[in-house]
Amino acid sequence: MSSSKFDIIVYGATGFTGQLVAEYLAAHYKGDANLKWAMAGRSKERLASVRDAIGASADTPLIVADAGDPASLKAMVAQAKSVISSVGPYQLYGSELVAACVASGTDYLDLCGEPLWMRQMIETHEATAKSTGARIVFSCGFDSLPFELGVFCAQEEAKKVFGAPANRVKGRVRTITLTVSGGTAASMRGLFAAAANDHSLVALLRSPFALTPGFEGPKQPPGNRPVFDQELDSWTAPFVMANINTRNVHRSNLLMGLRYGKDFVYDEMMLTGPGEQGEASARRITAANTSEKMNSSGPRPGEGPSKEERENGFYDLLFVAIAPDGRQVRVAVHGDRDPGYGSTSKMISECAICLLRDAPEVPAGIWTPGAAMGDRLIKRLVDHAGLTFSVEQ
Repeated sequence: MSSSKFDIIVYGATGFTGQLVAEYLAAHYKGDANLKWAMAGRSKERLASVRDAIGASADTPLIVADAGDPASLKAMVAQAKSVISSVGPYQLYGSELVAACVASGTDYLDLCGEPLWMRQMIETHEATAKSTGARIVFSCGFDSLPFELGVFCAQEEAKKVFGAPANRVKGRVRTITLTVSGGTAASMRGLFAAAANDHSLVALLRSPFALTPGFEGPKQPPGNRPVFDQELDSWTAPFVMANINTRNVHRSNLLMGLRYGKDFVYDEMMLTGPGEQGEASARRITAANTSEKMNSSGPRPGEGPSKEERENGFYDLLFVAIAPDGRQVRVAVHGDRDPGYGSTSKMISECAICLLRDAPEVPAGIWTPGAAMGDRLIKRLVDHAGLTFSVEQ
């Protein structure tokens, strides 16, 4: 790959999230002569318009590539050390690109939160990726990076305090401003449509171990109804992204050689507070999560939160590792932008830089970002992407 023309190609740069990724690279790596990157999409004219709108250099290379044209994808990845893809739903538009990257030994990073498609890609391509040298890294945005790394940090602290990783970790959302874009809405609708059309996929979709082929851990908390958490003295409500985040955390555990143990239990919920008010909030959130929030009247692909919403957004997550004797370790993860877009665009960009510069020795295969890059990725996210990781007393 040393002869590749570009270090990173941002594929889907004319889409809502892809444009934010390109804007981040243009702004934060403008003076970095050692980083060669390009923008790719279906229309050269639209790419040029986005390039100008985000203030990228006028000589930023533009590449025409289309998910419906496998030859164009092969030509694109042949020029790259790595490709960032924001073109979803991935189950509709991602398979040919992953296949092309695997075949050419090109690294690939995406924002996928579609466990059924991810499982299919693992089963189809993992062996070949290991033989060609490709490093395929799914879920490099808000799903599921802060959660995967939050558990990682909590377990590292647990080893210091308890002398061993905890077999029980709770992920809890304390505060969040979460705005859904049209692309995310389309991905979620596609996920449930796939399961509805093929009932054999329902059990896989429900399994916490959907992304750990060959490994099945202990029974996990369902996380689908309001529950009072005695240890945290708060009511909790289901968290809409838990169905992908928990799967990625268990895959990370597997990829790291069951670092958290074979009996590891993890769930994610939203904290709503104690008492009657906390219970009422938990029930209200549960009802909203089970409504038709992602129906066809929602945002369309290409639409998403405003610049003001992205910049004023934030999130505050808590990870509690619990020892068998009841002792606790608590780690907080904070992000300084709207999680799904303002923060996500920074996170996936820094994942790509980290894989390229800080973790060249990571073996080929299909990875979660935390399992692949660990502490090096945490440092880069703290230094560049507005995230903080802190131990709470």
